[in-house]
Amino acid sequence: MILIVFKYLTPRGFRGLTFFPFVFIASKSDKLNKVFINHERIHLRQQLELLVVPFYIWYGIEFGIRLLQYKNRKKAYYNISFEREAYANEKDFDYLKERSFWCFLSFLSEK
Repeated sequence: MILIVFKYLTPRGFRGLTFFPFVFIASKSDKLNKVFINHERIHLRQQLELLVVPFYIWYGIEFGIRLLQYKNRKKAYYNISFEREAYANEKDFDYLKERSFWCFLSFLSEK
């Protein structure tokens, strides 16, 4: 993982953007935020599993579906399976050691 502080590449309202193997962050202070870094590491693993480009295609399609479903951009974002997995496990620093392959699939359905 290569951390790059570049606030102009990070979408407004977000702290980071992961594009394997880079994590672009808006604030230098986030380099020290272990929860934030773990969240981004989960995204890096997801991207590797889907060979990077298919990850972004899936992410975009799922965001579109969630946007139609919730009619709210923020709610759609938080309900993308990749985000649900990352937010649910960002405080578990051993998660990636135990995580099963394509685990994000278990976050596709509503709870």
